[in-house]
Amino acid sequence: MTKDTATPPSTPLREDATLTTASLAALQSDDQRKVMDIVDKLRRSGLNGIVGLPQIIVSGDQSSGKSSVLEAITEIPFPRKENLCTRFATEIILRRSPSSTISVKINPDKNRSAEEQAKLKSFTKTIEDFSQLPEIIDDATSAMGLGQVGAINSRAFSRDVLSIVICGPDRPQLTLVDLPGLIHATNKAQTESDKELIINLVKDYMRNPRTIILAVVSAKNDFANQIILDHCKKIDEKGERTLGVNIYLKLGWHMLRNRSEDQMGFSFEKRNEAELLFFSKGRYNDLPRENVGIDSLRQRLSKLLLNHLKRELPSLKDEMSTKLVDTMQDIEALGEKRSTVEDQRIMLMKISIRTHDLLGSAIKGYYEDPFFGTIDMHARVDSLENLHRLRAVVQHLNMRFAENVRLRGHKFAIGSEPGDDTTDEEEADIAAEAIADMEDDDNEIDSFLPKPKELSGEDAISWVMKVLERTRGQELSGNFNAMLIAQLFREQSQPWEGIAKEHISNVFRVCKQAVYKVIQHTAPAEFRTRLATLTINANLAKALEGCNKELKQILEDKTRPPMTYNHYFTTIIQQQRQRKQNTLHEKAMDEAVYEEGESLLDRETMERLLADSIEQNMDKFSSQEALNTQRAYYKDEMKYFVNVVCKQVIERHLVDPLPRIILSPMVVTKFTDEEVQFVAAEPPEITRERAHLEDRKAMLENGMETFREAMGGLRR
Repeated sequence: MTKDTATPPSTPLREDATLTTASLAALQSDDQRKVMDIVDKLRRSGLNGIVGLPQIIVSGDQSSGKSSVLEAITEIPFPRKENLCTRFATEIILRRSPSSTISVKINPDKNRSAEEQAKLKSFTKTIEDFSQLPEIIDDATSAMGLGQVGAINSRAFSRDVLSIVICGPDRPQLTLVDLPGLIHATNKAQTESDKELIINLVKDYMRNPRTIILAVVSAKNDFANQIILDHCKKIDEKGERTLGVNIYLKLGWHMLRNRSEDQMGFSFEKRNEAELLFFSKGRYNDLPRENVGIDSLRQRLSKLLLNHLKRELPSLKDEMSTKLVDTMQDIEALGEKRSTVEDQRIMLMKISIRTHDLLGSAIKGYYEDPFFGTIDMHARVDSLENLHRLRAVVQHLNMRFAENVRLRGHKFAIGSEPGDDTTDEEEADIAAEAIADMEDDDNEIDSFLPKPKELSGEDAISWVMKVLERTRGQELSGNFNAMLIAQLFREQSQPWEGIAKEHISNVFRVCKQAVYKVIQHTAPAEFRTRLATLTINANLAKALEGCNKELKQILEDKTRPPMTYNHYFTTIIQQQRQRKQNTLHEKAMDEAVYEEGESLLDRETMERLLADSIEQNMDKFSSQEALNTQRAYYKDEMKYFVNVVCKQVIERHLVDPLPRIILSPMVVTKFTDEEVQFVAAEPPEITRERAHLEDRKAMLENGMETFREAMGGLRR
């Protein structure tokens, strides 16, 4: 509890021009000095903004005498303004140093703009003695934008912090903080927002578990009406860190007598004498001496600090260790450092090598890398879940392509008729299978592909005859022009182009998805869109263009005159003719004459049947021969077409080149510096965050090392 007899004038207190006081030395015992050495070294490491370091705060209601208490403890003068003593937090940082100096700076509120923060950080002053301090504080007040109290557009309080660093050979390593007083009632000069700002500011300091709270209560008012005590009870529920007037606080209470109005010119020595005289009279003489006066308060603070620090040091170490681990994880989450073009190119090269290896393994079917994961047995082979295993997916699509050409590649599905010697039963079975497959409603993947049109054997002959009539040349009757086979083949194989294009589209889709799966695994998220824009999409498009060009050439080859050197072609034709003869023979046997249960072959009947089987219609005969030839040629070309599309189109232009064209080391090597920066340059906010975290990490590492060294010295 403090006792003020009058409101102090606005004239700053003048003291001797010295930088040392015996009062400050009284705040430390030898043991405490060793402990505080640890805290000071940690503070010098910059840890004060990262972990809560021990300090003493002076808090209370407005005009409760806080600044007077702080002055009495430290014997450092502070400026006084009428009706408003403290408008921002003032940190008094006491440090031991061979030379005596006083420096003042502003730590700006983190919510200020970057420009405002830079401006306030530039405020630094060095003074020679305490008599200059009031003027410096006035300058800092103006720098913070705090104008005249009550003036229009003038802010009354600020969350900026004034830091006064006092160094000297006899200084204790200690931090004391003078906080703005809590406002009871608002007025024109102190608004509701000002009241809220001060409450939040005071609470922020009080919440630090390593802070000792000096709750200053004025003797002029009933302590029950002073709101500082309510906040102390809520934040320091057990009262372990609070020294005040409340009897429930574990640290107890203390009473001081501040200067009266007519004593403002007293030196600190005279001030202390007046206080001693005051507490030696009347009822104050009965109070315990350890609970009154500035000298006993310093001694109590010394003991409180020592015990508090010893208790908090283990938790301080744990907090630093935890925050160091968290900071290292945050740095790791940002990825590799890439502030220079060289850093960026190296990082891209690492991504390139990894991408090249994974794509190479994917198309070769080497699935040992953890990237390939496990197989999803419930998803389709070409589903997103299984795309990692690209070779298996491409093989699956190639086989489906071959099946589609076999079942759907022919424009006409030609059926068979009893006794028709030109019927290819295998082709008839294929036609039936194709129609059944296409009528399956569950087959959604290929439901849009072409569907063969069913033709009977007679309809097929009619089709060929119509074409023959329109392609007739100078050949003798009963023969057919070679261009007839070309025309029949081109019409029958019309669906090939659509099926092949759809196959290319499907393989391109899975290749692109697989590439992005790999890039998603190897490159940071912010790289992916840039890489796609710069190189991946263009190279994939070029590969697709190569596929389509190759397919176009293959389809153009199909329009040329028929050509094959595969003995399979002639074998099929001979087999067809042999089946025709066998059919005629079987028909003749069926019409044999039976006598007394024996089968007798009538030669004349046989000759008649064979003669009757000769087709008299030369065009129909030519059409039958042409149809058989076209069937043989179609089968031969169909096998070739499936192989050449899979090998020369899919493999040559799309699948095999992927590791070379998708971010290979050769591709990255050709990147210009501008392209490297476009992809890998670190966003400014990431650069700032990395710098912040690396500084934080360095401070925590230095702090941990300092702590270990200092604790070793303390044990000795």
